[in-house]
Amino acid sequence: MTSAAPPRKPKKPKSVPRADAESMASGQREISVSEFFAKNRHLLGFDNPRKALLTTVKEAVDNSLDACEEGGILPQIRVALDHLPEIDENRFRITIEDNGPGIVRRQIENIFGRLLYGSKFHRMKMSRGQQGIGISAAGMYGLMTTGKPMIIVSRSKKNQPAHRVTLAMDTTKNRPEVTEDVETDDFPEHTGTRVTIELEGRYTRGKTSVEEYLAQTAIANPHAAIVFQPPVKKNGDDENGADALLDEDEPLRGKSLEAFDRTTQVGDAVVFPRTVDELPEEPKEIKPHPRGVELGTLIRMLKQSDETQLGGFLTKSFSRVSTRVSQQICDEAGLTTRTWVKKIGHAEAEAIYKAIQKTKIQAPPTDCLAPIGVRQMLAGMFKGVRAEFYTASTRPPSVYRGNPFQIEAAVAFGGDLAGDEPARVIRFANRVPLLYQQSACSSFKAVVETGWRNYGLSQGKASLPQAPLVVMIHMASVWVPFTSESKEAIADYDEIRKEMRLALQDCGRKLGTYLRKRQKIRREGQRRDVFARYIGEVAKALHTINSELDPSVIYDDLKAVAQSKTELADQQLDDEGKTVRKRKDDDTIVIDEAFLEPEDDVAPREDPGADGTDNGDDSDNGTLFEN
Repeated sequence: MTSAAPPRKPKKPKSVPRADAESMASGQREISVSEFFAKNRHLLGFDNPRKALLTTVKEAVDNSLDACEEGGILPQIRVALDHLPEIDENRFRITIEDNGPGIVRRQIENIFGRLLYGSKFHRMKMSRGQQGIGISAAGMYGLMTTGKPMIIVSRSKKNQPAHRVTLAMDTTKNRPEVTEDVETDDFPEHTGTRVTIELEGRYTRGKTSVEEYLAQTAIANPHAAIVFQPPVKKNGDDENGADALLDEDEPLRGKSLEAFDRTTQVGDAVVFPRTVDELPEEPKEIKPHPRGVELGTLIRMLKQSDETQLGGFLTKSFSRVSTRVSQQICDEAGLTTRTWVKKIGHAEAEAIYKAIQKTKIQAPPTDCLAPIGVRQMLAGMFKGVRAEFYTASTRPPSVYRGNPFQIEAAVAFGGDLAGDEPARVIRFANRVPLLYQQSACSSFKAVVETGWRNYGLSQGKASLPQAPLVVMIHMASVWVPFTSESKEAIADYDEIRKEMRLALQDCGRKLGTYLRKRQKIRREGQRRDVFARYIGEVAKALHTINSELDPSVIYDDLKAVAQSKTELADQQLDDEGKTVRKRKDDDTIVIDEAFLEPEDDVAPREDPGADGTDNGDDSDNGTLFEN
C-alpha cells in the first residue's frame, strides 16, 4: 500500500518593490489650475456637449453685459451659432459680438488665455462674473474638443483699428499661446469685442436651450437688445462665422432694433428688443464687513495691512467701522486703538475676532447692489411672457455672512399660459438666468414652500402650484453663494430663503386679491346676462296684461335696474382689489381685464399671519390697466 504524497507548499508571491520617500518625492509636481479644470471640466458646466454649448454662450454674454454697463453703454449683443456638419455632426462655431468699451491689446491674452484672471474676484460689488474662469474655460474646452484656438477681435477706440488675436491656452502652465496678432478693419466702427470659439456641442430647444437662456436674460435685462441667430445651413469656410448676422450689409443689422417692442422672429434670427432706455444704476465697490470675515482671513489682513496701529486698520479695512466702533472692538478685545498691528499674534487676533462678533455694528451699505427694480421687472415680463396679470415686489436689502443682498420677485398669471401644468419658475442671480439644478436651488425651494393655496391657486403638498403661472425670483448680491463653480444654483441659507419667501408672499397677496375680485365681477356679469335674457319676455308679458304699458319703456327701465343691481360687473380693480376708475402705478399690470373668459371658482384667501405663513410687508401699490 502506497502512502499519499505530501501536499505541496504554496509558492510565495514575488515581492513587489515598494516606493520609499525619495521615489515618491520624485513623482510629485505642482498642478496648474487650468490642468485641474481640464480634467474636471464638469465642475465648470461642461458636462456634456449640450450643456457646454449653453455654458459658452452664457459666459460670453455675461461678460458683454458687464462690460457695457461698466462703460455706461446700452448693450447691443449679437449671438450666432454655426453648425459645421461637414466637419462633424457635433461641431459648432459660436460667435458673440457686443458694443461695449472693448479690451486693450495687452490684456486680451490674459483675459481669454488664463483661468482665475480678472478684476471681479476681489471686489465687493455686484457683477455677473465673479471668479475669472468662465470665458477662458470655454476657450479651453473648445481647444480640447476641436483643437481650434479662440479668435478675439476687439476695438477699444473708435478712431483706431481693431486687433485680431488668435490664441490657445497651455493648460500645463495656465498661460496663453498667441498664434496670430494683427490689426484689422473687420469690425463695426463702434468699440466692442467679438469672440469666436469652435467646439463640440449639441443644439436643442427647450427649457435648457440657448434660446431660453437669452429669453430669460432679456427679461432680467430689459435695457439690453439681443439678436440671436440659431444654426442654419451655411458654408463652413468663413472663420469669423455668423455672416448673416454680423455682415454690415445685412438688412437686419441696418434695421433699428428700436422698431421692436416684443420678442420677434425676423427670418432665421430672433430679436429680443430693448424695452428700457436707461442703464441700471452703477453699483459702488465697498469694503468687507467685519461680520463677514473669518478668523483666518482677519489674520491674513493684519499681516498684509499697511496700517501701523489697530484703530486705523479697523476703520480703513472694513465698512461700517467708525472711530467709536473701533474703540468698542479694541476695548472688548482688551487692546487699544494704538496697539501696533505688527505685534498682534494669534491670541490677540482671536480676541479681536470675538470682539467683532459681540460689538453692535451697522449692516453693510447697499449701494454696492443694482437690483432690477419693479418697473424693469414688469417691462421684462411683459416682453417675454404673454399673460393677463403681472405684479412684482422688491424686498429691502438684507445681509448674510456679512454680505449684502436683495431679493426681488415677479409673477405673471393667465393669458396664454398653460393652466394644466405646474407653475414655471425662472431663477436669476445678479441678472443671470439659472437653468440647471432647479431642485437644489434656494429660489425653487422658496417657491415650493410658499402657501399658494392662500391666494386662490391649487397646490399639492411640497410641490409647485398647478396654475397658469410664471414666477420670477432674483437675488442680487456682492457674492452670490452658488453651490458649485458652474454657478447653476443658489445655496440654501436661512436668511436668503426667508427673504425670498416674503417677496413671493407679497406678490401672492396681490394675485389673490385680483383673483377674488375678478371672480365676483364675473359672477355679477353672469347675473346680468340672466336678467337680460328674460327682460324682453317680461316686458311683452306686462304689455299683454295691460296694453297701456309701453314695452320699450318697461324694457329700458328693467335694463337700468339690472345694471344698477350688477354694477360690480363694470368695475376695474387695482392690485389690492379696490375699485378704480383709471390708475397707473409701478408694480402691477392687468391686461384686458374686462374681457376675460369665465373660469372655475377661486377659493377664498385664508387669514394669513396667525401661523407665520404669510407675514410679508404690505405696501401702497397700484395697478395699470391696458384695454
